[in-house]
Amino acid sequence: MAMKSVFDSSQLRAEFEQVGVSTRFIPIIWKHVMQNPNCQWDEIPSLPSGAYHLLRSKFVPLLSTLDSAVESSDGVTTKLLIKLQNGSFVEAVIMRYDSRLGIYNGKPRSGGPRSTLCISSQVGCKMGCKFCATGSMGFKNNLSSGEIVEQLVHASLFSTIRNVVFMGMGEPLNNYSSLLEAIHIMTSSPFHLSPRKITVSTVGIIHAINKLHADLPNVNLAVSLHAPVQDLRCQIMPAARAFPLEKLMDALLVYQKESQQKIFIEYIMLDGVNDEEQHAHQLGKLLETFLTVVNLIPFNPIGSLSAFQTSNDEKVTRFQKILRDTYGIRTTVRKQMGQDISGACGQLVVNLPNRQSLAHKDVLADIEDLRI
Repeated sequence: MAMKSVFDSSQLRAEFEQVGVSTRFIPIIWKHVMQNPNCQWDEIPSLPSGAYHLLRSKFVPLLSTLDSAVESSDGVTTKLLIKLQNGSFVEAVIMRYDSRLGIYNGKPRSGGPRSTLCISSQVGCKMGCKFCATGSMGFKNNLSSGEIVEQLVHASLFSTIRNVVFMGMGEPLNNYSSLLEAIHIMTSSPFHLSPRKITVSTVGIIHAINKLHADLPNVNLAVSLHAPVQDLRCQIMPAARAFPLEKLMDALLVYQKESQQKIFIEYIMLDGVNDEEQHAHQLGKLLETFLTVVNLIPFNPIGSLSAFQTSNDEKVTRFQKILRDTYGIRTTVRKQMGQDISGACGQLVVNLPNRQSLAHKDVLADIEDLRI
């Protein structure tokens, strides 16, 4: 019988209830595993005898193992290569920020150091976005809720994680039930992450967006738009054919009305493809009735994706100025982080023979800064 991760919450709860063990012991078990990932079950004090027998027979502290961790040269980014029980690999990226180094409204920001973890939800991805290295892998399999949470456990050994973004490998809303359960675990004891510091990114899975707020209130939604019109969007994001832009915007309008939250728009800047002034005006008109933050993302070429080029700084600045000055849309430019280790937006791809050379690049602007 295959062993299960102790962080597969629904299975653990069901097994405890079946043998009459109170589920109030679950956070105690999780806390011990977080602090002692290689522990033996007998080392956890004060559990009922039935809990020890059940844990030994059906669960392991962690199903996954940390294969490698690569630091960027500037020390602010760490990419984790994690091996799953089935032999597959996923990547997660830790990004470190210090808000005291930033300026907002002409004044220094308050706060201090904090870390954001970019988490994977699938092995590979079926969306096939042409600028994304993960899409070149194709889709392999969904992660269980335990395998998702274990990325946070591994990362917590390197840094105290305060923010989580589902912007790693895979389309999170295509693994909806595991995503839902994983976030419920992360926001409960002993993790205690605030839902407002968790962001779920999607290419626009409409039926899942329609139920996201009810299932995950206060969690942030980020939409990988990347083009302001349907035809162009389909050219660079083939999956967009199944989620027409007009219907997607209708779903986002309902989502925002129900949630009363900002929607984060991700827009990768591809030279000569989607970065001209006309595209900025089209995007501005598309979003002018929404409460949004547009995050312009410098394209990070890798491998076969070198057919695309990164927009130059002048184009990015002009694009940003149009959105801000003409349409009053808050716009940021994503900070480049860890570019020497291929941990950037769209760069996560498991390539085991060359993984040391694939070590990281940029991932995202700090979600806490974007929420202001």
